[in-house]
This record gives sequence, C-alpha cells and structure tokens, in this order.
Amino acid sequence: MSKFFDSEIVREELDEINDLQQDIYKCAFEFPSLSRQDKVEHIEKLMELLEKQKIMYTRLSLSEDSQAQEFKKQLEKSVVTLGFPSGTDMNVLFDAMKTTIDKMKDFVDK
Repeated sequence: MSKFFDSEIVREELDEINDLQQDIYKCAFEFPSLSRQDKVEHIEKLMELLEKQKIMYTRLSLSEDSQAQEFKKQLEKSVVTLGFPSGTDMNVLFDAMKTTIDKMKDFVDK
C-alpha cells in the first residue's frame, strides 16, 4: 500500500465516505415517500458526504504519492459517468452537487 493510504486519518475518512454513500443509496429511491424529518436527515447526510469528498479530493491533490495521484485521476475520469464533459474540473462537479442539494433542501422546506 502507499504512504497516503497507510495513513490512519485517510483510511478513517474513506471508511466514513463509504458508510455515508451506502446509507444514502439505501433510501435514495425512497426519498419522495420519506417523512419530512427523514428527508431533512437525508439531505444533511448528502451535505456531509459532499464535504468529506471535497476534503478527500483536496488531500489527493496535495499528495505526491503515486497511488493517491492515480486515484485522483480515476475520480476525474468518473465525472463523465455523471454527465459532465471529459476534463471537467472537480470543483465544477462539487458546485453542481451543492446546487442540487440546495434545491432539494428548498423543496423540503416549502
């Protein structure tokens, strides 16, 4: 394993990201039928996940570790599967995700 991924902090953060993703995916399709409180909690988890992903991407960007750089490249390539053009800056993706979460929050608050 690499120095970057050997870090206890990095491993813990990746585990938290994975756990959040799994929890969010479980009820993503049920969102319209959730109670207002459950919707609010779901949105809060989305916001937490986005922040953790942004922090991890920044860590990857700052690392000189070859495996961290490879992981970063794979993330950058994955934006195409989300409908963005190849080469899209990850901050554009993060901003779009934040906008979507804000719209969900506004919808629930109505």
